[in-house]
Amino acid sequence: MKAAVYYENGSPDVLKYEDVPDPVCHPKGVVIRVLAVSIEGGDTLNRWRGPLVTHPHIVGYQASGEIVAIGSEVTHLKLGQIVATCDGFGSHAELRPVPARNCWPVPEGFDPRLAAVIPVAFGTAHDCLFEFGRLKAGETVLVQAGASGVGLAAIQLAKRAGATVLATASSDERLERLKAYGLDHGINYSAQSVPEAVMKFTDKKGVNLVVDSVGGPTLQGSIQSLAYRGRVSMVGQAGREPMVVDVGSLMGGNRSLSGVFLGAEIMTDRAHDMIQGLIDDAAKGAFQVVIDREFKLSDAAAAHAYIESRQAVGRVLLIP
Repeated sequence: MKAAVYYENGSPDVLKYEDVPDPVCHPKGVVIRVLAVSIEGGDTLNRWRGPLVTHPHIVGYQASGEIVAIGSEVTHLKLGQIVATCDGFGSHAELRPVPARNCWPVPEGFDPRLAAVIPVAFGTAHDCLFEFGRLKAGETVLVQAGASGVGLAAIQLAKRAGATVLATASSDERLERLKAYGLDHGINYSAQSVPEAVMKFTDKKGVNLVVDSVGGPTLQGSIQSLAYRGRVSMVGQAGREPMVVDVGSLMGGNRSLSGVFLGAEIMTDRAHDMIQGLIDDAAKGAFQVVIDREFKLSDAAAAHAYIESRQAVGRVLLIP
């Protein structure tokens, strides 16, 4: 099969398009013929500095595809079924082995390209908002990096839950595009202080919850944007800068900071059922899955470079 691989960490140009051996199906797994790869923020971080589990390494958490092989111990899936999948690596390829537990059936008629985006982005956003963020109707949410995959998911899910939604982005143009998905107030972080803008929009009260997938210096601004008893769900380090923050202000306001990692619970019944519910809801039109651009699998290096240019609004796909 063909795959986008690399032999060393680095910039997008370490990605090569090469022939690699076809995967072997595990007794408790399946092999899919990949239809669409959703490039996750963690994929670019892993390419940059993550471990090379295989050699050459095939990066990638998430892909949808058609099941072409089933392990001997798998009884709930069938050949030819379209599924969304997630695993620690291996998505950037024509064929992908994955544990059967990490497969979610795609409802008939739902675009597998859209399904490919949902497990990580929407599952992570849901956990940040509800499982760990304890969001309630009527509260106010700040979504850092609102144009990202997780950001767009969080905006829509928070709005659906009855929250007032603020979000940040790098330009007024990107913020304008987010209004169609439920954004109430946009903050251009390149032109203004985020905590100051938050206090302006909230009559100096602050927000009840922040979803922060950026980390680094941005995390300090998230803490400074909180209301009394406000919460931060910290879910990534997309900014790639050191995570150095002063947490002293958490105490005075009885505020809290929670780290969120969907991967730690993705094989639990709770997370599995939550993700299946999100896929089913998307198929019914309950929210929109936003795809910014599609690249051929052979152009994986260009796709990664485009993501890192921070131009995208929504997810970028690879199509084998």
